[in-house]
Amino acid sequence: MTRIVFTFKKRTYLSIFTALLLFSGAENAFSQSWEGITLGFTPPEPGLLGDIAGLRSGLENYGFYFNAGYLSQLAVNNAGGYNSDKHKAYIDQFSLTFQQDLEALSGISDAKIEGNIVNRNHDDNLTTKRLQDTRVGINDSTQESAGGGSITRLGWLTFSRSFYGQRLHWRIGLMNKVQDFDQIIPCDFQMLSQCGAKSANSLTWYNWNVHYWGTTLQYKLTDGLTFKSGIMEQNPDAPARSHAWRGSTKGSKGILLPVELELKTHLSGLPGIYNLGMLFTNAAQQDLFAGKSMEAGATDPKGYRIHNRTWFFYSGFNQQLTRHQDDATRGLSGSLSLGVADARSNPLFLTVAGAFRYHGLLDVRPEDWLGLGVSWIKMSKSARHNQQYLNDVQATDEYSNPLYHPLQGHSVNAELYYRLHAANWLQIQPGLQFWHRPGGVKQTQNAWVTGLKTVITF
Repeated sequence: MTRIVFTFKKRTYLSIFTALLLFSGAENAFSQSWEGITLGFTPPEPGLLGDIAGLRSGLENYGFYFNAGYLSQLAVNNAGGYNSDKHKAYIDQFSLTFQQDLEALSGISDAKIEGNIVNRNHDDNLTTKRLQDTRVGINDSTQESAGGGSITRLGWLTFSRSFYGQRLHWRIGLMNKVQDFDQIIPCDFQMLSQCGAKSANSLTWYNWNVHYWGTTLQYKLTDGLTFKSGIMEQNPDAPARSHAWRGSTKGSKGILLPVELELKTHLSGLPGIYNLGMLFTNAAQQDLFAGKSMEAGATDPKGYRIHNRTWFFYSGFNQQLTRHQDDATRGLSGSLSLGVADARSNPLFLTVAGAFRYHGLLDVRPEDWLGLGVSWIKMSKSARHNQQYLNDVQATDEYSNPLYHPLQGHSVNAELYYRLHAANWLQIQPGLQFWHRPGGVKQTQNAWVTGLKTVITF
């Protein structure tokens, strides 16, 4: 554990030093406006339904804005995996995100109510059905939006406003981390480990369509550098079906304290976004290693030691690397994200994901995207020691024995996609995924997966 902490500290100091170097040039970096299209942050385009016979523009006259969309993800196992029988796994979801500007109605400066509702359908995850050994938990997913089954949920409902010339932003309500934190990398890949940055791997807060109570503050230290923090409930029951529309704190175990620095800057005239964050919680976390817990004295009825606090560190960058002479929004960008967990209680100890994206590679298709990403996932040694301990208890070391607990190590997953901008309202994205040691189990065959992601904006 001493070595892990020491390595973590070295990474932390290096990231902080890098952030300070970037901060030193942040003032001059904003002599030009920051534009993140080539990084994957594309502005909304007219939807399939347009103005909806005047409904949209009529609502906007009263300060109400909304976006509705549809997403589907298909994954087919072509070869390899734990079970090579062919399966076509399909999921989809509808989403509605809305915002009510309160300034015109109430006179409160820059005040808003924001909300999100997601209707998710099917519970068909190729990862659990074919790719990974069913005796271990997943560490990645072929379909990032899989999970939760067919359900309609409230993603968030919050009140926010700004102060001091919009330098300070405050939010409160039933919220989700994606509203404020770790938003430097888009979720364009279909593979989960390449979808956005890595703070979701903390396993103590949740993405997109799961809400929990909290309040956050963002303060612009400079035009490019923003400090973010807040207090949220840590509620392991938040993803449950019974919590889909619940506003109570039933099931809460403690609080989350996130801290993040986010920097928008330019390097050689090209835009980039960088972040450095830490997530702390005082919610009780179960130790992964039952054998060590027995020796140290268990504090849990099942025999596992309980830790009263845990942490998660995350960092990353997303930087444009090249541009077309006649169009600054076309070119190559590169991103890298890192997540480091408390190995005592989190099986996803270390995750590193790198990717390249090219917007407008072909002159005849200037709005299309090409993406290539690779992820490296290292499982916790505490979890591996526990799997070995349970095998010793069962007196088995044969992988073929149903009672055997496979030992998880590291895995490497990759995805290549081409996103066709078929219309302003339609994106079609075929992709090819390669899974090396699915789930981190060396006995599981490498797998190839074909994916198809479709996005419709209404």
